[in-house]
Amino acid sequence: MQTRKMFRTVLPYITAIAVLIVIVLLVFAIYFTELGPQWITFLTGILIASILAMVSRSSRAEWLITRRTSQLTAVKNKLEQETQLRNNAVNEYRQAQLKLQQTEQSFARLIPHQLLTLLERDSIVDVKLGDQVERQLTVMISDIRYFSTLSETMTPQETFNFLNSYLNVMEPVIGLHHGIIDKYMGDAILALFTQGADDAVSGAIHMLEKLGEYNSGRARAGYEPIEIGFGLNTGLAMIGTVGGSNRMESTVIGDAVNLTSRIEEATKTYHTPLLISQNTLYDLANPSKYDIRFLDRIRVKGKTQPLSIYEVFDNDPVKLRDGKRAAKIKFEEAIACYHLKEIPRAMELLAHCIETTPKDIPARIYLARCEEFLATGQHLTTGELNKHLEWREEFQVGIEEIDSPHKRLFGKVNEFISTLANQERQAIREAFADFTSHHIESESEEVELMRRYNYPFLDTHLQEHKRFIDNLAALREEADEGTCELPYLSFRVQLLLFDWFTGHIAKTDRHLVRYLQSIDMNIPKLH
Repeated sequence: MQTRKMFRTVLPYITAIAVLIVIVLLVFAIYFTELGPQWITFLTGILIASILAMVSRSSRAEWLITRRTSQLTAVKNKLEQETQLRNNAVNEYRQAQLKLQQTEQSFARLIPHQLLTLLERDSIVDVKLGDQVERQLTVMISDIRYFSTLSETMTPQETFNFLNSYLNVMEPVIGLHHGIIDKYMGDAILALFTQGADDAVSGAIHMLEKLGEYNSGRARAGYEPIEIGFGLNTGLAMIGTVGGSNRMESTVIGDAVNLTSRIEEATKTYHTPLLISQNTLYDLANPSKYDIRFLDRIRVKGKTQPLSIYEVFDNDPVKLRDGKRAAKIKFEEAIACYHLKEIPRAMELLAHCIETTPKDIPARIYLARCEEFLATGQHLTTGELNKHLEWREEFQVGIEEIDSPHKRLFGKVNEFISTLANQERQAIREAFADFTSHHIESESEEVELMRRYNYPFLDTHLQEHKRFIDNLAALREEADEGTCELPYLSFRVQLLLFDWFTGHIAKTDRHLVRYLQSIDMNIPKLH
């Protein structure tokens, strides 16, 4: 193969040499010999044939070159076309990918990415109608005070501009504290905090700080400042999607949400910007980190069980905040006295609070209630204090491991209340110890049951037990020291017990029962 290739390479040169030799011979024969015409003709024919052969070979080579050039040109053009098509496809893919990212970013404004994570979905396209998940979370609801009156002074365009400027300030703060904005409801915000009540409380405090900055800007622009109120509540709730085949949205559903709305409404009654429920208070890692004081025990619309609410006053003006801090114990003692119908003592303590802090509006509200009681006999309380608890059939859940400890617990609570009413410190100390040991014993039975059925909220359940025992231990320590007024101590102990019944037994334990019913058909259904 190599020899043939070399031969083809040198063949044109051999042919050319042969032609030159023939030409030389022909010239020599014509001029220096006496060859006959036939030989001259013969040599001339050879010369012509050689020239024709060379021309033919040259033409063939040129034709081959031209053909191969054309082929290469065609291949080149085809490659360029394919390259262009491939580049176009890549560009189209990149544009489609960019469009998809922009679409997902737009949808993320409607359904937050954190919500997709909770629903265990990778993308908005994976979300389906009816997707849901149950979580322990803290719900925040806030709205603007007197928004209806405020909006009457603005055009629709001005109203939209105002709302967007306000929400644009508040939205980043919620995200900074690991909150998820579930929805905007006009001037109201519904946000969820799944990593603990501290995120929600610190987030609300931060939002009130931002409100101060926002109002400073409004003042510079010649507008009146605005006020907002916050209600916070902690509990189990369902997060998911609701709607129809053509329109759906994310939402949160549960009793915890309904209570939050009622607590937010109560901020208007007590003229305070931030109220939290007993459930949120007991979920805080360190409540002493915040300025919190007990405010009232109320019955909210649509609920049979009363609820304790607490004021968070970290954002009050410095002088007002410091005054509330200094008078916190006297204020809470005054509320205890009011609920225990010790009205003269309550008025004395409230007068001291108002003298120290004239702008303490809740103190003035309670003083007005005391005056109304003296004038009309109307007593605005839930009527639970110093009364024995009665075990009723509605408390039964149909599981002996839960019903039996609860019955014994009711008896222990009644003994405890009687001991507190007698105001004998030694007996109170003994009652604390007895009640604590009984509670721990009852807890062990529940724990064994939850572990047997792999209850998914075991940790949350146990955390509530721990916080209850910790608070009870703190009250017991005060009783041992003897530094606290017994009526005030009695009120706080009963308050803790009532919070436990309405928050844990009436809700958390019943949630456990419903879970057990879902996996064990032998457990009777709750009414």
